[in-house]
Amino acid sequence: MAKNDPTETGGLFIGRRPGTAPLYYRGKPATVGRTRGRNDTVLAAGILAVEALLLATLWGPQPAAWLWIGSHVFHSTGSVTFGIVVAFLGMLLTIFSTIAIAMRLDHAWKLVRRASGHNQEKGALERIVVVSMVIAGTAFFVWFLSSAPTTSAPRRPLTP
Repeated sequence: MAKNDPTETGGLFIGRRPGTAPLYYRGKPATVGRTRGRNDTVLAAGILAVEALLLATLWGPQPAAWLWIGSHVFHSTGSVTFGIVVAFLGMLLTIFSTIAIAMRLDHAWKLVRRASGHNQEKGALERIVVVSMVIAGTAFFVWFLSSAPTTSAPRRPLTP
């Protein structure tokens, strides 16, 4: 294949695309005193807990709240379409805002973990989202199966 093939060079650029150089971290973070390290570890655990709670709201409370708001918009305006649009746009706004806040918290968590002496290179955001999604999906599945009616119509006795 030619050296100037767009699939090799990333499009119009010759060589590496701007901003895609690999990240190199400095060596292992300097060790700190026991008290400072313990305080940073507790702070990192607190940040991680807040991040997990924030991301857990993506799967239930936020959509339910916007559906509630959308139903009130429908009842006050009489327009189903407007109620759905308000609920959908509100969900998008809060979901993207939540993810943006979680990304900042994840970055702060990595910094605090490195400050406490851990060699932390990757964040926990992806893992928290996947775990919360699996838990929420499983809870929904169990709820859906347990709330289903046992029969769709009343049974009539068989007559010969």
